[in-house]
Amino acid sequence: MSRFRPIDRATDFLLPPSIQEWLPEGHLAHYVVEVFEQLDLSALECAYAGRSNDAYHPALLLSLLIYGYATGTFSSRKIERATYDSLAFRYIACNLHPDHDTLAHFRRRFGTEFQSAFVQVLQVARENQLARFGTVSLDGTKVHANASKHSALSYGHAEKIEAHLKAEVEDLVHQAEAVDPSGLPEGMSLPEELQRRQARLEAMAQAKAKIETRAQERFEREQADYEANMTARQAQREATGKNPGGKEPQPPQAGPRPDDPINLTDEESRIMPMAGGGFEQSYNAQALGDTESWRVRVSRVTQAANDKEQLTPMVARVQALPEGLNAPDRLLADNGYFSENNVIACQDAQIEPLIAMKREDPHPHWQERFIEPAPLATGASPVETLAHALKTLRGKAHYALRKQTVEPVFGIIKSVMGFRQFLLRGLENVTHEWTLVCLAWNLKRMAVLRP
Repeated sequence: MSRFRPIDRATDFLLPPSIQEWLPEGHLAHYVVEVFEQLDLSALECAYAGRSNDAYHPALLLSLLIYGYATGTFSSRKIERATYDSLAFRYIACNLHPDHDTLAHFRRRFGTEFQSAFVQVLQVARENQLARFGTVSLDGTKVHANASKHSALSYGHAEKIEAHLKAEVEDLVHQAEAVDPSGLPEGMSLPEELQRRQARLEAMAQAKAKIETRAQERFEREQADYEANMTARQAQREATGKNPGGKEPQPPQAGPRPDDPINLTDEESRIMPMAGGGFEQSYNAQALGDTESWRVRVSRVTQAANDKEQLTPMVARVQALPEGLNAPDRLLADNGYFSENNVIACQDAQIEPLIAMKREDPHPHWQERFIEPAPLATGASPVETLAHALKTLRGKAHYALRKQTVEPVFGIIKSVMGFRQFLLRGLENVTHEWTLVCLAWNLKRMAVLRP
């Protein structure tokens, strides 16, 4: 008698199989489908004119994308292949197989509508008691752009390359005008060589034009700040009769600088310092998450490597959310976000700021963990109020939640979900893709926390 189970791939099913039974109860694919079936996707549905063949339903395509990002399958080609190879993807796609062009076009076309789905999922979490959104943590992480830093060049370097190419073109033209072509290397085609260099010259000209446009925009911003600063100093001089302290501001210089960079692959990405050292072509992805459930409430992508100017836009985005999601009690952030303006912005939004003002001693005396500071003096400034709050036992307990909330979210997104580089290019496109990533994370987290 055989000790093994029989191998039989030829017998047909006695009853028609049900796709509902393909996956075990509680599987993430079931939850993704369940959530998206209750969302209002009318804005997506109305965008289809219906002039050709019946289209795939937006809920199906969005569910495929979200489940793909949640499980580390980001490429539209890999998602298409997974609708054949994976039971979970086959279940979400209802045994259909949208091609990769359809998925890629859907992802590029409806980036704005993804934000509406993101907010609706937050409302589902609140209604199902999966988050209370009381204390939130803010942090940023550098995500690689879909471009290499070796494709970047500065304005000064572009001018050098341009001069070198023009000299080569002139030399090739002289070679072409020569009567005896015997001096040319064997296999060399003058028209092809000229065409190649002309194409590179056009690319250099376009790159320089874009850098010059950026430089003009920067000059206009700096000029406006300079004029406002000079007006304020003049008003102070007239009010006090004394010259204001500090150096006299210098007017900004127009035109591009030699070190102004641009990337020929993704011109809106920037070279940024990485946490482990070195520099990479990246974007700065911001996330504001709930400290209790680790769910991301607001996401944003910026070209600035510094986080100091990112707090105010994130607070504004929180306030723009629907009722019940737009009023956190307190905000936690590291010292990269500290400035007096950021502290005031939190207080104006009626959010208690707990922002580190400097790098603290990692090994303080043990008694400091149990000592309350002296009472706050009357009439203290916003920064003094923040400094006092960080020294209280209550403030220390709240701020300690920062490292164990938003930072692990970035770690899981990069190491578990495997999202370390944007697929799309351009600031607007990568912003929409980061929304998809955070939406996938939220659903993944909600599936774990559901009753």
